[in-house]
Amino acid sequence: MKAMVLKAPNTPFVLEDRPIPVPGPGEAVCKILACGAGLTIEHARAGRAPANFPLVIGHEITAVISAVGPGVDNVKEGDAVTAHFYITCGRCKWCLINRETLCESFTGYIGRQVDGAYAEYMKLPARNYIHIPKALDYRKNAAEVSVICDAIATPYKVTKRARIAPLENVAVIGAGGGVGIHMVALARWAKARVIAVDVSAQKLGKCRDMGAHDVVDASQGKVAEALLELTGGKGLDVAIDFVSSAGTLGEAVKALGRGGRLVTLGGAGQKAFEASQRDMVNKELELMGSRYCSKQELIESLELVARGDFWPLVTETYKLEEVEKVHQRLAAGAITGRAAVVMD
Repeated sequence: MKAMVLKAPNTPFVLEDRPIPVPGPGEAVCKILACGAGLTIEHARAGRAPANFPLVIGHEITAVISAVGPGVDNVKEGDAVTAHFYITCGRCKWCLINRETLCESFTGYIGRQVDGAYAEYMKLPARNYIHIPKALDYRKNAAEVSVICDAIATPYKVTKRARIAPLENVAVIGAGGGVGIHMVALARWAKARVIAVDVSAQKLGKCRDMGAHDVVDASQGKVAEALLELTGGKGLDVAIDFVSSAGTLGEAVKALGRGGRLVTLGGAGQKAFEASQRDMVNKELELMGSRYCSKQELIESLELVARGDFWPLVTETYKLEEVEKVHQRLAAGAITGRAAVVMD
């Protein structure tokens, strides 16, 4: 099979011819139809996230099961599947209460600690596969279906974790990125008033197309002031920060109103930020993190797309041999929405 391999961080991809994986007990192999390309895997390529090199990256998939190992009963050959990004035990307290992202025996990520989907075939623990609903035409829309497991499932979890309610003022910082722009759509779906924050006028225009009521150009500075003005001085009910630098988080906290909630889920491990202890007490602020999603939230995200509540935004597609090009654009912040690699 063809696979695009990273020998080390910050090095070019190398096209290799590898044997098709053979599933062991509890494992299954899938044939990849498409794989989403976003900042999560760019962090691994760039060395900002720990990974086991040499490595095949990529985890957002549309795929078909091609072989199963002994003891596998949740998938069979020919099943259309996507995958849950985290490799978890399935047995600890957190896995059993549908909070797999807090697994006590977490062993890593697809495309970081085990080979991922920038290849024609991929082998995973069978429990990581999630069935694609029959209502989704996964062959016609392989690129769009592939990104649901991250670009939509991640913000879907945030809508629940942040308790976004109708008519609340919600700001999405980094709104033009692959997950951020889908967060705009999910917050609008939750009936909130959505304010998109980004540094690109083009991306902010697309955010309006995806449901943003207002936009803030962060390249002009004074983001907190702009958000307070848009909310009539009351401040935000929810700020969701996909950039999560010390600067953006600080501005988000300053823009929160009474009972405001800040959710951070980006930043690739950047340093801490400052928050006023007095404001945290007097306004009863909530500052929280959010990691990916549970398997159940992924299943629900697939169903929401299947029933037509919203549709993934994939603006660029590439062949497997072109992954170097897509990652150059990811590194430059040049992609609006999501990109995907589609197999021949």
